[in-house]
Parts: sequence; C-alpha cells; structure tokens
Amino acid sequence: MNIRIALLLLCLPLSACARDCAPQVKDGWIRLLPGGMPMQAGFARIDNHCAMPATIVSASSPAYGSVELHESRLVDGINRMREVPELRIAPDGAAVLKPGGLHLMLMQPKATLKPGSRVAIEFGLKDGRKLLGEFEVRKPAP
Repeated sequence: MNIRIALLLLCLPLSACARDCAPQVKDGWIRLLPGGMPMQAGFARIDNHCAMPATIVSASSPAYGSVELHESRLVDGINRMREVPELRIAPDGAAVLKPGGLHLMLMQPKATLKPGSRVAIEFGLKDGRKLLGEFEVRKPAP
C-alpha cells in the first residue's frame, strides 16, 4: 500500500507541471521602419517545451492599435504576405518569427518608439491562456 501512495504522489507533481507548462517567448525584437511608417515588424522565437502542442490564436499590445501574425512567401517570383489565423507549435517544438517568413505586423503605434525601448506583446492561446513576451525596439538596417 505504501508503494501505491508513493507512486500516486510522484504522478501528482508531473500532471500539475504538464498543466502549468507554457511556451516561452525569447529574443523578441521590433524593427523600426524608416520614415516614421505607421507599422513595424516583430520577430522572436517561441519555444514550446511542453508535452502538449500550443496554438497561438491572437496577439495584442498596449503600444499598438493592432497586432497580427503574418507570413511572407515567395509565390511565382513575387513576395506575398498573408495573415495567419493561428500558429500551432508542436510539443518540444519552436516557432521562429523572422524577416522574410512568419512575423508580427505591429500597426498604428500609439507613441513614438525609439531604439532600445521595450514593448510588451501578449499572445492568446487557443486554450484561453495568455503568453507575455518582451520585445526590444531596434533601428532599421542600413
């Protein structure tokens, strides 16, 4: 009987950890566009070290009027961009938001951002949880 109780106690923390596990946003940055454009692009790595997949269904920030997940693709020699309604990240997988691929479109900034500023972006997960990421503002590449 003591063995059963010990096994049960060992399983409880594992199930609690699985339920509390959440993806992590790393290396977030925002590229300012030259000329004070009313939009910027955001990039990061989102790691999911959990045993279950995670699906991002929304993004928002108090610093912007609108935040959308987009994907750029080369189609018939033309670079096209489209909104991505959800982003599924496999267990022990990652989503990489980078120039020329998946990225955030940050539209209607509510204040002038300067290089070095930090911006909070909140991602909504399909299961109702929220994931917070911090993004550093960077100058446009020359």
